[in-house]
Amino acid sequence: MTAPAIAPFGTGAYRSVDELVAAVLAGRLGPDPARSAVSVGFVTRQGARHAGRGRVYRNHVLSLRVGAAVGSCAVEPGELPDEVAYDCVGVTVADLLTHSLTQVRVAALDAYLMAARPHAEAGAEPVPLPGGSSLAKSTARAAAVVDLLPADPGATVLVVGVVNSLLAALRERGLRYLPCDRVGGSTEWGEPCRPDATVLLDGCDALLVSGMTVGNGTFEPLLEHARETRKPLVAFAQTGSAVLPRFLGAGLTAVSAEPYPFFWLDGGPSTVYRYRVAA
Repeated sequence: MTAPAIAPFGTGAYRSVDELVAAVLAGRLGPDPARSAVSVGFVTRQGARHAGRGRVYRNHVLSLRVGAAVGSCAVEPGELPDEVAYDCVGVTVADLLTHSLTQVRVAALDAYLMAARPHAEAGAEPVPLPGGSSLAKSTARAAAVVDLLPADPGATVLVVGVVNSLLAALRERGLRYLPCDRVGGSTEWGEPCRPDATVLLDGCDALLVSGMTVGNGTFEPLLEHARETRKPLVAFAQTGSAVLPRFLGAGLTAVSAEPYPFFWLDGGPSTVYRYRVAA
């Protein structure tokens, strides 16, 4: 299955989060952000261990609602107190885009952009994930993500934000990978995860990057590397699912965008939205 090219966003691709925020604050991407306020703020805490797998995942996600849209930014467990979500309620997007915490800025930006242009209206390809066990849904999502990688067997993929189902899908395609995760650790197969992606860039042919890199400030060096070297860069985004597509064409090749609620929250069917720049 081939995802369509991204529908034009009107103002072209952005090269940095700051540049994108400036466009929002100037009112170029939707309604006045000073008149758009957060109505709901919440934190989701999740722990998971898929049947037959050894690794335990712990995810904390800050989510903010603007209109009908929910924007999200994953955080490290224990990184933000609940009061941060409470304090965002009733505050305008314009004010939150200048908040001192990057995670708040990203969640607010994500909510605003999704409210202004939902994935279903942005030219994305909806990919249904069938209901099932947590492992079945994780595997289905991984297949949808890895299908976006224009890489031949034998190529080496830098994976930033280790998800074992994604690594398994890369293995099935005959792709090698360099696992990188900010918290270190190891993969399901005992391979060490390096905490710094930048030291691995020269050894890869393509990049597969979590949206969490936007929330922790490590995305832009990866985008710049892909742009300068013309290596494929694919993002799988729960954090910033409406933010990442704005970088398509500026080094980003494709995005699997997954808005809240994420696949791991429910056993029923769900949807991811895929974007790809024209070849």
